[in-house]
Amino acid sequence: MNQLVPEEDQAERMAFILALRQRGIRDVAVLRALELVPRPLFVDPALRVHAYDDVALPIACGQTMSQPSLVAAMTEALAVTAAHHVLEVGTGSGYQAAVLSHVAGSVVTVDRYRTLVSEAQARFEVLGLRNITAYVGDGFQGLPARAPFDRILLTASVESVPKALVDQLKFGGILVAPVGPPDQVQSLSRFVKEQSGLARTDLSPVRFVPLIPGAAATL
Repeated sequence: MNQLVPEEDQAERMAFILALRQRGIRDVAVLRALELVPRPLFVDPALRVHAYDDVALPIACGQTMSQPSLVAAMTEALAVTAAHHVLEVGTGSGYQAAVLSHVAGSVVTVDRYRTLVSEAQARFEVLGLRNITAYVGDGFQGLPARAPFDRILLTASVESVPKALVDQLKFGGILVAPVGPPDQVQSLSRFVKEQSGLARTDLSPVRFVPLIPGAAATL
């Protein structure tokens, strides 16, 4: 989508990208993706002043959207290219999926909350992001009808990677997830699917809300 961006917003985005570089994000494609996605669109209007701050912010259904540096780090860890078909588990505001859409060939995202999926779809439409499809469903089960995936990203924590997601990941594919108990510090971990199983690399300590099985009956 091509739009004229006010000078003050351009300056704000430039400062935003500089701050991400200072926090260690080096992948040019990832930085460009975060520059292209207008974070204020995904934030409660009452919190607009904090849209480009490096903080987690509350969203609907009692959920949160991660701070931008973590979104960037998780995207960078996935090593996504335009040839990749990506599954995101935990749509939330849709911000992470929008960022992924600028580096991936196609993005499929699933969330248990219909409200979040509907709001995210509306934002994708406003931005003209045609390579994202959002679904309401059980993140533990992934989306077998759209598998296999080159990359899978979990934006909620699990104590171990669900077997259904491992099965939907291609050999040689990468899965990034926060792993650990829901009430403790977790590890942001990168898994590569090999013939012998998942090869794990721990990246950094994080705190995420837990992935909850099933689709929400309300909301």
